[in-house]
Amino acid sequence: MLQPDYFDPTASDSASDESLAQQHELQDAKQKREFNKLQKRLRREVGNAIIDYNMIEEGDRVMVCLSGGKDSYTMLEILRNLQRNAPVNFSLVAVNMDQKQPGFPEHVLPQYLDKLGVEYHILERDTYSVVKEKTPEGKTTCALCSRLRRGSLYGFADEIGANKIALGHHREDILETLFLNMFFGGTLKAMPPKLLSDDGKNIVIRPLAYCKEADIAEFSRLMAFPIIPCNLCGSQPNMQRQIVKEMLAEWDKKHPGRLESMFKAVTNVAPSQLADRELFDFAGLEAKQAALMESRIQAFNV
Repeated sequence: MLQPDYFDPTASDSASDESLAQQHELQDAKQKREFNKLQKRLRREVGNAIIDYNMIEEGDRVMVCLSGGKDSYTMLEILRNLQRNAPVNFSLVAVNMDQKQPGFPEHVLPQYLDKLGVEYHILERDTYSVVKEKTPEGKTTCALCSRLRRGSLYGFADEIGANKIALGHHREDILETLFLNMFFGGTLKAMPPKLLSDDGKNIVIRPLAYCKEADIAEFSRLMAFPIIPCNLCGSQPNMQRQIVKEMLAEWDKKHPGRLESMFKAVTNVAPSQLADRELFDFAGLEAKQAALMESRIQAFNV
């Protein structure tokens, strides 16, 4: 005989609620595992880049350039994580440059950084007006904007005693720059993970050099960073960088692993197989050949 509660709607709802709760718990556990895997991967890639290029040393004061975008938020978060267990002592100071763009939410970054307890500075420079005034109609603002921003940040680093400047460029940024320089600059160069500024005063590091943009975007989404959109450069139509970005994304979709191979090529240059006469002594090959032949003859005679 069927039990009385067989048709009891309360009993049925209770079982259903319990099942839903179990599903939510399983889903939450899975999401937590995926987040931990993603965070560990980013930590490992940033740590490897720091080690490979000796980006951070004992006593360094690292100025973390924080724009309010996904990349710089992720860079700051991962560096803070690594700082806790790093084999060397170093300090972090976040710096945002308020370029006086109309509608820029000035309260967002201070609120976020105050909550974290991170030392920070807001550098106010009206580069927006300069860029808009100097850039011809229809031209992109990126070159002038980045030059003005870079100059201001480099100078400010000296003021606050920072000996390293950390920028949030990732793997795709480096590859995009490589192709932009090939397509439009006639040079084979990208963004180095570490460089010395032209005046020799600043060392710039790119801790996210090994990180995929997709991983950074997902980490940023899961962390719910308060993203601030750039109305100066991000909204420009027909930017060559955006076209190259789409080209790389299409390659990555159709040919998985291609971007990894291309980035490996950036780290594995063979000057003798290119054509730059300053990097390789092509004119001296005959002398090198003669020297090799002579050494072989002497070895044979012995």
